[in-house]
Amino acid sequence: MTVLVTAATGKTGRRVVERLTAAGLRVRAGSRTGETVFDWEAPDTWAPALKGADLAYVNYFPDLAAPGAIAAMRAFGREAAAAGVRRLVLLSGRGEPEAVFSEGALADAGVPVTVVRGAFFAQNFSEGWLGEGLEQGEIAFPAGDTGEPFVDAEDLADVLVATLTDERHAGRTYEITGPRVVTFAEAAAEISRAAGREIRYIPVSGDEYRAGLEASGLPPAEAAWLTELFGTLLDGHNASTTDGVREVLGREPRDFAAFARREWGGGN
Repeated sequence: MTVLVTAATGKTGRRVVERLTAAGLRVRAGSRTGETVFDWEAPDTWAPALKGADLAYVNYFPDLAAPGAIAAMRAFGREAAAAGVRRLVLLSGRGEPEAVFSEGALADAGVPVTVVRGAFFAQNFSEGWLGEGLEQGEIAFPAGDTGEPFVDAEDLADVLVATLTDERHAGRTYEITGPRVVTFAEAAAEISRAAGREIRYIPVSGDEYRAGLEASGLPPAEAAWLTELFGTLLDGHNASTTDGVREVLGREPRDFAAFARREWGGGN
């Protein structure tokens, strides 16, 4: 069994590669500079990476709700079908209306697709852009007091591997969250307790956040799109949990407090 993993150096991609390799599967770790060259912005790299693959993990960058994502998913689905790929597992965003159209576009070519819709990653605090603010002791984000059921990327990777390696998940859609809803202020408090130093959550407006992104060098159009995306995701409609982890893995998801202790306190 040969599996193509796209975006193989990202938060979920590298974890999926590690798990599939440990399970004894042949893994093609697709990335811009790796042995298997794969670049979402270079469609000519898709077919060579897919050739001979039985399965593929599809993690589109920057997001399935981004401009151009629908066309990219439709084209990738056709390439996968032409290569004889048997099944696809697609990482999507929970509660992203635009992403649903991209999900459908990937399935249009007829290759069975499993859709895994993830909540906001807990690892965005440790491995993502929010981690930069933690060094200064603050988290500035336009979330207000909205809660989010942060999902541990370790749980998400376990789900992705399970759905890749078991054909019974073909055609299914799962929403994957953590076990409870946590506000950003509560997340900052959990990190503070684990790290032994104060981390403050600073709620900012969308305009303030966009201006900050532009000041850091992000192009205005991309800054505006990201701000709009976060505004959509954090309007309260995602402030609930699901039993997706339990449904796929038969166990409870990891709690945000456990994630914080593992990342900053050396705990489990």
